[in-house]
Amino acid sequence: MRRVRRLHGAQQGIGRETTISLAGKTLFIIGASRGISLAIALKMAAEGANVTVAAKTAEPHPKLERTIYTAAEEIEQAGGKALPLVVDVRDEDSVKGAIDKTVETFGGLDTVVNNASAVQLTNVQKTDMKRFDLIHQINTRGTLVTSKFAIPHLEKSENRHILMLSPPLDMREKWFAGHTTYSIAKYGMSLVVLGLAGELRGTGIAVNALWLRTVIATTAVKNLLGDDAMMRSSRSPQILADAAAAIFAKPAREFTGNFLIDDTFLAGEGWMDFDQYRMDLSVPLTPGFLVPEDIPAPAATGPVEA
Repeated sequence: MRRVRRLHGAQQGIGRETTISLAGKTLFIIGASRGISLAIALKMAAEGANVTVAAKTAEPHPKLERTIYTAAEEIEQAGGKALPLVVDVRDEDSVKGAIDKTVETFGGLDTVVNNASAVQLTNVQKTDMKRFDLIHQINTRGTLVTSKFAIPHLEKSENRHILMLSPPLDMREKWFAGHTTYSIAKYGMSLVVLGLAGELRGTGIAVNALWLRTVIATTAVKNLLGDDAMMRSSRSPQILADAAAAIFAKPAREFTGNFLIDDTFLAGEGWMDFDQYRMDLSVPLTPGFLVPEDIPAPAATGPVEA
């Protein structure tokens, strides 16, 4: 059983404490073959959860070694039950079939994590329109489609959550200039959070967004952004896994419509040791992307580059 506390400030449900077990819960995680999604899957597996590994990677990639099958093995070793499924989030039949298979296999569905994400850090003039379409099909449309087909099953769960790995809505020029395509797509995921939280508020299905304070050390980030120096100034994906587990342990009816930054949220839950997530304590952390200035880092977070 996990003991959780409500957030302070403007978040909902301030006051009493609630304990909810995550054992036996069933998660459908898009993109769970590696990176942040896999970290969340392994965290939940350690809690005794069932996890559907929904991703496209059935065969190893030269630069991205893990597959849905290696991820499933890791989940089983961590103490959970795994269902690896090849899913193309752009294909609604593929998504619906995978969700139905999850329910058939595990007897229900409690949590959905939307973290399928394609990246394109180019300005408008350098963005190919086929790439633009792909980014939006995966990020924004994929989030909406997955949530849409999960809702009828989530309605039967006692504590049901939808989580997007997407940023707080902060409409500033600096978050768009130079990478308009990607920013529109990521904020599109957050707009789904905003709208869906309102649509589902009376049903007891929680819809929240979780985002990263700093760069996270994943193979995809290393391939896209550069070198070992970037990895050294990053945090491990475990910080997002811990934050996600804390969210899922909250009463869904009382905790919805939130846009959370990993360390700020965890600090509100009682976390004090953020050094455990740093890849190298000797270098300052590299700040993440699309983090609003009005959500300050907790004092215990350590130095973050300006």
